[in-house]
Amino acid sequence: MALKAILGAGFGTALLAILPCAAFADDAPKLSELSPDGKDACFGRVYDAAHLKAHPQQKVARIFFYYGHDPVSRPNEEPAPGSDTSYNAFMTTTVRGASKPDWAGGWCNRQDPNDKSSGIHCGMDCDRTLASLKVDDKGRLVVSDVQPDLYLDAGSEEELGTAEYNKQALGKEDDGFLLDPMPSATCKAEFARIDPIDPALGAPLRERLKPDQAFCYGHDYDDAHMAGHAGQITQSIRVFRGPLELASFAKDGDASNWPDGADIAVSVTTRQKSGKVTQIYSCQGEADQWRCAASAKMSDFSCDVTQKEIFLRRGADGTMMLANPNSGLPVVDLCSKAADGKTKSDDKVYRLQPMPQSACAP
Repeated sequence: MALKAILGAGFGTALLAILPCAAFADDAPKLSELSPDGKDACFGRVYDAAHLKAHPQQKVARIFFYYGHDPVSRPNEEPAPGSDTSYNAFMTTTVRGASKPDWAGGWCNRQDPNDKSSGIHCGMDCDRTLASLKVDDKGRLVVSDVQPDLYLDAGSEEELGTAEYNKQALGKEDDGFLLDPMPSATCKAEFARIDPIDPALGAPLRERLKPDQAFCYGHDYDDAHMAGHAGQITQSIRVFRGPLELASFAKDGDASNWPDGADIAVSVTTRQKSGKVTQIYSCQGEADQWRCAASAKMSDFSCDVTQKEIFLRRGADGTMMLANPNSGLPVVDLCSKAADGKTKSDDKVYRLQPMPQSACAP
């Protein structure tokens, strides 16, 4: 699932997607209604000016639905070619006036597995609905049950307020789309618009940071900064791979799928505590970022900390950006009520500088 601007200022549209779920097989798609020939299937529509004028409550100007293997990942941070996500359904829409699309991913199944005439439901993480599908007698795809908050967090209306929610949400007529079958290449070209490579940022993290390479990035915030950011808890932060993380990947990792399975350590010192707290995360490449879930390998938690995530992305001039949209950093107890939901402090986005390995020593 891709959630709009979840990483906050400086990260743009975030690409989020893969949580553990029923894996999509490496071979052909399974729903013959969508893919009679067993190959990846593409459906799409670009609305003309006359249609949009006649439907003022429709924000979506372009929509494409792809059933099959991941068309989203590009040569930024994604795993090596041939790797598959657990999703088998991907939808992208571009609203009026937007320069690039938003997208969401999920998985589609028949509502009744034993009845080929039953409808197709496409779900997303967190028990949300991507869409309901059916194919008409002309082979066109009817896409319904598209929710206004498709690209927003649950509870966004309350958090954003009605006016801002209505601005970011899809329109009242953004449902019941009728899409024409198209070549797979057409969908792939459309999804490629989501994450164009920015040459100004240089090589992606997966190329900068090798599987057998230790690294250390961090930032120490001075008194002046902290005085101007009363809501920031983090005094100092380090992100690193050291001997333990390197040994873990050497033992169990697959360098051909780097950075999938890479462990990183994050140490933070906060205003409230004099000592630092270190948490291990397990990462995977996803579009132009690494998605890193907290690991219970070296910790004793009373809750499922794997739902606590952070995101790493290359920054300008050799920096690394870290996003903490949903209280995934150990600036608070990851099992406490304070760690539930979105980060409410200034501890959301960090620009980290490369540092000598000694700066990340235990």
